[in-house]
Amino acid sequence: MTVRNDWTRDEIQALYDQPFLDLVFEAQGVHRQHFQANTIQVSTLLSIKTGKCPEDCKYCSQSARYDSKLEAEKRIAVDKVIREALSAKESGSSRFCMGAAWRNPHERDMPYVLEMVREVKALGLETCMTLGMLNQSQAERLKDAGLDYYNHNLDTSREYYSHIISTRTFDDRLDTLDHVRQAGMKVCSGGIVGLGESRNDRIGLLHELATMPVHPESVPINMLVPIEGTPLADVEKLEVTEWIRTIAVARIIMPHSYIRLSAGRESLSDSDQALAFMAGANSLFSGEKLLTTPNAGEGKDQLLFAKLGLTAEKPKPSIAELTVDAMSA
Repeated sequence: MTVRNDWTRDEIQALYDQPFLDLVFEAQGVHRQHFQANTIQVSTLLSIKTGKCPEDCKYCSQSARYDSKLEAEKRIAVDKVIREALSAKESGSSRFCMGAAWRNPHERDMPYVLEMVREVKALGLETCMTLGMLNQSQAERLKDAGLDYYNHNLDTSREYYSHIISTRTFDDRLDTLDHVRQAGMKVCSGGIVGLGESRNDRIGLLHELATMPVHPESVPINMLVPIEGTPLADVEKLEVTEWIRTIAVARIIMPHSYIRLSAGRESLSDSDQALAFMAGANSLFSGEKLLTTPNAGEGKDQLLFAKLGLTAEKPKPSIAELTVDAMSA
């Protein structure tokens, strides 16, 4: 299958509008052309600085503008991050993602995050960070420290974006992704469904991602977790089948990308998740929490994998393990 970057909205809508089972069947076929069947990439996400974010994202408990009852926390120590990363690796994660509730990292933060990247990378884990907007210099320093992925979601379509966020523009987000690409890092970028948007907005989000010069290597498809105190606390819940349609279309139009189940997974049944995997999802966040929202725990995921015959991608050996192997050879 030829990878395309010239998808039109009409073509994407035609995919969405297929009978549900036809769409899922097509997506699974595309998935098996490009990825090993029944194998899931597992990531763990840790909040390294929680709350008091100056942005006004209407879905987010970490915004200082809303009374979500979230208890803010300062930056956590690097040694604690390393312990969490080791635990994640032992539980089967191959990628460790670190997120901070910042509009953008200040220069005083950079030595802290760069040390963290180097230490986690030395464990043999893929590294990912989400720190808000980056300038080119920050992106290049993160790359030099060993950061593999940078996450910066578009959240929704360009047309619906202003209904969700006013403190940064859609183009601000694209600028950060451009800095990440220019620095040579991989891009993790997707969005959230269930924000009150229309199917046309979901099409617009995927169109934006699929027409980038290079598709994001990782595409999280989040389902809104309504949080009390935020403006979207009472939004009508999106049908699970519509979320799975979005996953399937993402798989077809971005065939080389990891399509990740992210926020909202804790409310899904095993059957819902099995359908999402059938639709081409092949990555997920494991652990008890995604930054501040609940997530399906590791024990539940192990049971689900066993039930469905799935296996996790293996993490790489750490520098220490490689050294020991070399000395004993």
